[in-house]
Amino acid sequence: MFFVDTLEFEGLGNRSYLTGGTHAAVVVDPPRDIDQVIAAAARRGVRIAFVAETHVHNDYVTGGLELARVTGAQYLVPAGAHVSFSRTPVADGDTVTVDEGLVLRAIATPGHTPHHISYALAEDGRNVAAFTGGSLLIGTVGRPDLVEPRLTEQLARAQHASAHRLAGELDDEVPVLPTHGFGSFCSTSQAEGDATTIGKERETNDALTLDVDTFVTRILAGLDDVPAYYAHMGPANAAGPAPVDLTPPRHADAEEIASRLAAGEWVVDLRSRTAFAEGHVAGSYNFEGEGKLATYLAWLIPWGKPVTLLAETPEQISAAQRELVRVGIDRPAAAATGDPAAWARGSEQLASFPRARFADLADVRERGDVVVLDVRRDSERAGGYLDGSVHIPIHELHNRIGEVPDGEVWVHCAGGMRAAIAASLLDAAGRAVVAVDDGFDAATDAGLALTHPDGTD
Repeated sequence: MFFVDTLEFEGLGNRSYLTGGTHAAVVVDPPRDIDQVIAAAARRGVRIAFVAETHVHNDYVTGGLELARVTGAQYLVPAGAHVSFSRTPVADGDTVTVDEGLVLRAIATPGHTPHHISYALAEDGRNVAAFTGGSLLIGTVGRPDLVEPRLTEQLARAQHASAHRLAGELDDEVPVLPTHGFGSFCSTSQAEGDATTIGKERETNDALTLDVDTFVTRILAGLDDVPAYYAHMGPANAAGPAPVDLTPPRHADAEEIASRLAAGEWVVDLRSRTAFAEGHVAGSYNFEGEGKLATYLAWLIPWGKPVTLLAETPEQISAAQRELVRVGIDRPAAAATGDPAAWARGSEQLASFPRARFADLADVRERGDVVVLDVRRDSERAGGYLDGSVHIPIHELHNRIGEVPDGEVWVHCAGGMRAAIAASLLDAAGRAVVAVDDGFDAATDAGLALTHPDGTD
């Protein structure tokens, strides 16, 4: 009997898979921190015989090359991908025998990238799973605009054709097991639900229910912002990522933290936004370790800028390291744990700022002297925004703080996490700030007027 184990990475919104039989297995789209993959194989008592990539990833650094080296597995990479390392190139129709009666077949599914390959797993000749990478996702497809702007429409059309090919070759009951779509910006929209099959997608996925022209028009109109760090992921994966070092960073005392801040480096406080607002080292930034740390820190930080991590426990530092190596932030410059009072020099006071709800904002707006800053993405703001608010998406704020009007800044997003990041950026720049820690739906409940781009109220 075959098995499929899912390795989920909520921070990046991706999944990897370990699948095989009694003795051997294949890993599809592995994460960079390969130790957990090896541990999963050990629990199953199987040998990793193959490592398979569906494409050269744009949103994370793969561990495939190192996993293949460590385990001696064959490294299957699409033949059309331009890479700088030795691998086993796979093209449409190629097969490998994973275990007795268990065969993995490559299916060319261009669209997310020109070279994209999906893999169908067959047991005794019957297809039992489809590993679709960034091709057919749950209710959507992988975005076609991450390779080259000139290719975007062409790749969108290829996505439509690839989805139809998968639906045409695989039976309705075959599970669809994508890599993207669970919060990843590699998806054109986010998954609705946790699991799907070819049959379910045939009924609900736009790629399978719309004609190609309508599908392409809808896909291109709905494309969202691309995280800045994506520009570095593809080249790193094509070059062949180095092994990771997850040993603890060197300890930073208060003097070193102050020195690194003075040098313009980033000091990142991983504690909850509540704890950070109550007291933090002046000049530090708040990226919650429990939030989408890798996505937003990698998106905002100038690439290559040294980063020092602050957290309550060594375990939180370790978890953050693991998240960050997945997006190419390999080694923190230093780290400190414990109480924030120990992170500031004796003569320095901890900084703080207030948190509030939309109901509080409704009360103070009557004064007319506060700035309301919306840090949501353009696509979110298109659904309605607070009348009179200033809009700077969170990923642009660090370079546009000078555009925020004078006055006390009440900053909000859709739920509170990004507002906390923004508040920490503004606080570090010396602005008086209030972080609105509330769901955006509460704005109308509080009586705040919304404006829509189409002019409706």
